[in-house]
Amino acid sequence: MIWNWQQAHWPNFTYNASALEADERQFLINSGELIGAFRHINADERDLLRIELIGDEALTTSEIEGEVLNRDSLQSSLRRQFGLGGDDRGVPASERGIAEMMVDLYNTFASPLTHDQLHAWHRMIMADARRIDVIGGYRTRADAMQIVSGYAGRPKVHFEAPPSAEVPGQMDQFLAWFNSSAALPALTRAGIAHLYFESIHPFEDGNGRIGRAIAEKALAQSLGQPSLIALSFTIARSRKRYYDMLEASNTDLAVTDWLVYFGETVLAAQQNTMQRVAFHIPKAHFFDHFGTRLNERQQKAMARMFREGIDGFKGGLSAENYISITKASRATATRDLQDLVEMGALTRTGERRYTRYHLQLA
Repeated sequence: MIWNWQQAHWPNFTYNASALEADERQFLINSGELIGAFRHINADERDLLRIELIGDEALTTSEIEGEVLNRDSLQSSLRRQFGLGGDDRGVPASERGIAEMMVDLYNTFASPLTHDQLHAWHRMIMADARRIDVIGGYRTRADAMQIVSGYAGRPKVHFEAPPSAEVPGQMDQFLAWFNSSAALPALTRAGIAHLYFESIHPFEDGNGRIGRAIAEKALAQSLGQPSLIALSFTIARSRKRYYDMLEASNTDLAVTDWLVYFGETVLAAQQNTMQRVAFHIPKAHFFDHFGTRLNERQQKAMARMFREGIDGFKGGLSAENYISITKASRATATRDLQDLVEMGALTRTGERRYTRYHLQLA
């Protein structure tokens, strides 16, 4: 197998720019709408929404790599790092590390990408790693860096990256390209940046998370502000296709298909973020209106329902859900839920054991 980095014209990727024009225009239109939507939210609510969006990206970029993190710990760390209070001394290193990387990405999006920044990001996300030789530096192992699946004795090699000895030179070249390519259209630059970095695969582990952060940095630089789009969240919903497209693009320098896929994914991510923003506004109004009227159990249950996001509880909240969330008795849960319906916070559907409750949003 001849990989893309072994080709004579590496790393001169080629693509059909006309196939991307419509998506590039739509990206800019969507970006303007997102910026406008954020302006309709007051400063305190923007802070909360920013924590939610960045927190979900941190969760899902880790989930794509098979690492499941704790949402509450992660958001606590994000709040502290953004100066919004909180204490992350008890937060595990994995949650604190990905939070640190995402905040650094947010705060330094406009700065050139450097070896030092990439190494720092690697130290952050590998803070509790014990299985790799080099943390905070490029890989040095002499054995091949391969992405493999299948059974022992019958492995399938999906990709083999450049030898470790070549990585420093390859990364010099990558950083020079990234920092001089700002004139490229946004989706094109971000898509190439992600594929280019993943093709080098410079670290022993963590390449996916850092590669997606690089793509978001490229998008933010094109906009002149953090993009705050649900890129990893969207990729995670179709993770197999993401990996299939990466694999289909690692033996050729013609990358139109990859860029079309990547552009469509970014546009879908923007739509996901728009839906999140649209959901957040009535959420803020909900707690402004009902907050002082809710008892502690009701506040906990309503916060839990909102945490489910746009999709909400499948089929609605049941009395059993409420009991599980609040640890209330069945009689107390029944009274609380009826009270929520009477005050207009919830609507009720069904009867008896099929009764379900839904948020009543303006």
